[in-house]
Amino acid sequence: MTLNVFLAHKPLYYKEIDHKRVHSAYALLKPHVKHPETVHIVGTNAKGTTGRILAHLAYKSGLNVGHYTSPHILKFNERIWLNGEDASDEVLEEAHQRLFTVLGTQMSEALSYFEYTTLLAFIVFENCDLMVLEAGLGGEFDATNVCDKELSIITPIGLDHQAFLGDTINEIAHTKINSIQKKVLLAPQPYWETVVIAREITLMKDAELFEVGEGTPRPTLEKVADAKGWADYLIENATVAMEALDILNISYDMNDLKSLELFGRFYPLTTNIRIDVGHNPLAARAIEKALDKKVVLIYNSLDDKDYEEVLRVLKPKVKRVEIIKIHSQRATTLIEIEKALTHVGLEYSYFENKMDEDENYLVFGSFYVVEEFLKQRDM
Repeated sequence: MTLNVFLAHKPLYYKEIDHKRVHSAYALLKPHVKHPETVHIVGTNAKGTTGRILAHLAYKSGLNVGHYTSPHILKFNERIWLNGEDASDEVLEEAHQRLFTVLGTQMSEALSYFEYTTLLAFIVFENCDLMVLEAGLGGEFDATNVCDKELSIITPIGLDHQAFLGDTINEIAHTKINSIQKKVLLAPQPYWETVVIAREITLMKDAELFEVGEGTPRPTLEKVADAKGWADYLIENATVAMEALDILNISYDMNDLKSLELFGRFYPLTTNIRIDVGHNPLAARAIEKALDKKVVLIYNSLDDKDYEEVLRVLKPKVKRVEIIKIHSQRATTLIEIEKALTHVGLEYSYFENKMDEDENYLVFGSFYVVEEFLKQRDM
């Protein structure tokens, strides 16, 4: 069975997951695979961009580098990035056949979509010098936390996935930061509780803690960022990535960022359309700050997100909203989106794939929103 067919039979979401199962699977795989030096990234926001910037700079410095990220926008291959590009169908298929053979049919079928693809990435990356793993959900119990890591990066932590991680910043921060081992790099945090918890856990685990200060000056980075039209939050993410490379004693050239494309992250699709896969209030605050003019917001949301708060945060920079219909079992009902827009006081209509060259647009709300928008624009 090919990888695409195999994954198509696995649901993307589970109400309950057996967290011991992936450890059992990794125990089977571990003797058959080499394990590169590993960076593990956990947090609520900025995981994808921080990881990609780190991976890109390390690769440009001459290392073999793999970056595992999720979810994807258009094609699964986006999740497994190897030496500057998405892994090919052939590389993924070869890794799948090997993994399935090692694990056996029963274990392979028992693993969740994310668990299986995480172990798949381990095979693809085994000959790398550096492997960058982005946690999918949480940290301590995430599938990416089965292996040893040299460095953990804690990106900004906010309220998200409360049904799985807890209702407070304290609970969410604990389950994410409990994944650390030897060294920890803490990005600037929106909540002081996270800093306190990080210090407590690193002390308890006898780990080494590094904290990125607000506004750490890097003039060359600011010049590159200005040329690329990066928002402040992307500059902050790049600063964290470079601090991580410093800790790992990996040399890099900031000018190599000129060749990096962060597709889907405040990305200028055209001169008047930006797309961003952010989906929670923390991401909305970063985007609202980054926008220098009012936009037409093309929006929808998954039902576990605080979409009313997202809309409230974005409201100062939004002229009106166009609701785009998305296809997901987790999508919020259109009635609920309409209610939220009414509560917030935003004018809305439905997206009909008609763009006015005199308007500026922001496509925001989730990977599903960006995916659907891109598909409709290609029609």
